[in-house]
Amino acid sequence: MSNQNNKSIDAVIVGAGFAGIYMLYKLRQQGLDARVIEAGTGVGGTWYWNRYPGARCDIPSMQYSYQFSEDLQQEWEWSEKYATQGEILSYAEHVVERFGLADGMTFNTRVEASHYLETEDQWRVELDNGETIQARFVIMATGCLSKPNFPNIPGLDQATVPVHHTGSWPHEGVDFTGLRVGVIGTGSSAIQSTPIIADQAKSLTVFQRTPNYSIPAYNEPLDPDYVAELKSRYGEYRQENWQRGFGADFDDNDQSVFEVSAEERQRAYEERWAKGGLAFLAVYNDLVFDMKANDTAREFFKSKIATRVNDPELAEKLIPSTPIGCKRLCVDSDYYEIYNRDNVHLVDLNESPIIRIDGGVVVTESGHYEVDALVLATGFDAMTGAVMNIDIRGQGGLSLQEKWAAGPKAYLGLATAGFPNLFLVTGPGSPSVLSNMLPSIEQHVEWISDCIEYMNANQHRTIDPEPNAEEAWVHHVNEVAETSVYPGCNSWYLGANVEGKTRVFMPYLGVPPYVEKCQEVVAAGYEGFALTSG
Repeated sequence: MSNQNNKSIDAVIVGAGFAGIYMLYKLRQQGLDARVIEAGTGVGGTWYWNRYPGARCDIPSMQYSYQFSEDLQQEWEWSEKYATQGEILSYAEHVVERFGLADGMTFNTRVEASHYLETEDQWRVELDNGETIQARFVIMATGCLSKPNFPNIPGLDQATVPVHHTGSWPHEGVDFTGLRVGVIGTGSSAIQSTPIIADQAKSLTVFQRTPNYSIPAYNEPLDPDYVAELKSRYGEYRQENWQRGFGADFDDNDQSVFEVSAEERQRAYEERWAKGGLAFLAVYNDLVFDMKANDTAREFFKSKIATRVNDPELAEKLIPSTPIGCKRLCVDSDYYEIYNRDNVHLVDLNESPIIRIDGGVVVTESGHYEVDALVLATGFDAMTGAVMNIDIRGQGGLSLQEKWAAGPKAYLGLATAGFPNLFLVTGPGSPSVLSNMLPSIEQHVEWISDCIEYMNANQHRTIDPEPNAEEAWVHHVNEVAETSVYPGCNSWYLGANVEGKTRVFMPYLGVPPYVEKCQEVVAAGYEGFALTSG
């Protein structure tokens, strides 16, 4: 090991997605020595890895962007209502170049371990290239959806055909022309990619365990007049969004489903459907809180799916039985219509589960399906997977895996007790995936950088959540979740998609009350945190 191993820096930032990029920018602004460690060969995080056909954001691009720099907001031009993966990746690369951040980043390198040295109040961070870094702070900017979830299917690892996971797609792309393709899973990545795969493939077989609700994106090029108007009041617009439940402009309506007549409700649903996108969930204020209200939206969705799929029996299989919104609502471009094609087949795994993969054959209880390529659209070990992939040990050598064995515990989703000076960006217990991720990332990064500045100004060596404050917060997160439809189905919000993972509802529901709580904690001198001086 070289001598540079003894060098201590202020902060190690794990991950070069939007959180890691902005964290490095902020700490450099404070004159601190920080370094980003990234497993990929470039920046972009989620948008670096997820290159599957049709990958794009489900938040309108004018909102899915940084707001810390007014110049950046004004100069960057998005081309479409919902930006593609490629365009979002270009944006991330542009930001790194514009603010001269590349020299603070180490690529193609994984953090294997991060151990707290109690006598020194430092973290020892071990990289897979053999290097060790000592740092006062470690910031986990590892993303909520960054550890692909591989299904436990016998024979999958011995498949004799190419197997691609949507969450780690080959950079050169995949050509499915003339192939028999099997897609396992019907979450967002399958809903976005299958219409494109169906166009190329000789045949497409979709293996569905749980159907999902999907709403048309009605994606289109951005109207220059709309862009100019929004940019003329961008700051004000962003402030308005902070007051909205999901932290995004979903044209929130504060009426109940039951305050209007059935005709008016139907008209409102039709209007939202015609606009497309996730804003459907904000058409009434009780859609995600009242099961009876939710049922009215479900009936509407069922009728829409039935009109998009010609075969009534098949349409029935594509209609979920769960509350709408308890799994992330998907946004599509002609997804349901693929089932009207002769070359597309649906296999319902509830009727006939997959038993094994036999070379190039998917074997279910009632059939054999020969494929030339397999696509795993099986999602992620969400919210905690990437953090728990690293051997993190805090005070007394306690490992994070042990501490979180019965479900993740984090105060405000920002830090976890027993791991001083370790911060999480959009961790479990923060709005994260139930919000517009980019502003949520910015809010967290700014909270963390302000905290570090406060510690330096007041000669505090360490900060660590108090266990009772953490317990109270975890209890509150679950209490709020229980008022909603979200725990009403087995979703990745609960970790239910990962075999053996403890089921705990992880995101916090409600951006405005969350931000207010973060501000109150700071105003009360970092209430709920223990600060040590030295």
